[in-house]
Amino acid sequence: MRLVLLSDTHSLHDAVQVPDGDVLVHAGDCSGRGRPDEIEAFGHWFRALPHPHKVFVAGNHDFLFQDDPQRARALLGDVHYLQDFGLELDGLSIWGSPWQPWFHDWAFNLPRGEPLAERWRQAPTGVDLLVTHGPPRGILDRIATGEDVGCEALLAELERIRPAVHMFGHIHEARGTQQGDPTLFVNASICNLQYRPIHPPIVLDRTDAGFVQVDPESLPR
Repeated sequence: MRLVLLSDTHSLHDAVQVPDGDVLVHAGDCSGRGRPDEIEAFGHWFRALPHPHKVFVAGNHDFLFQDDPQRARALLGDVHYLQDFGLELDGLSIWGSPWQPWFHDWAFNLPRGEPLAERWRQAPTGVDLLVTHGPPRGILDRIATGEDVGCEALLAELERIRPAVHMFGHIHEARGTQQGDPTLFVNASICNLQYRPIHPPIVLDRTDAGFVQVDPESLPR
């Protein structure tokens, strides 16, 4: 099974070259301000990609999923939308949630501490792929000023969840991967700090030995 992971495309999805795979996952901020026209355009692009399974978790820019979720899901179309919810695809268990520590007046804000911890406690132990928009504290969450801004409650709950892969975005400048024990962490941001879509999706193969990152140079162009 091949997973294709991306996040933070900010309505610039047409500039992204998406490799083939079995499961395509977007971890939020598909739009600039979550306007209906932005969600509709993203949904059309996302659905047209050839991957058999598509999963989406909203981000802090995707206001329509917070303010009018029924309309947002209709515009997204036939895609698995996860908001404090999980599913299984061909033996791959996935659980997703859009919430983040309070950040200005963006969407899906919650205060640090118990309000966020309550959300993360809903995630099942041992899930294969955990999808959150924001990172845990201290893992691929460092902003340009040198501060770690991830969620402490999410980090604490990871000791119980122990996902094989935890993917997120949100912090553009921290894009990359980091191997933990046992979790492979993936910040799949496509846009850089200047909101330019310069990064490719991150591709993982599920093997008998676990999830292995695919060298982007080995993928067809």
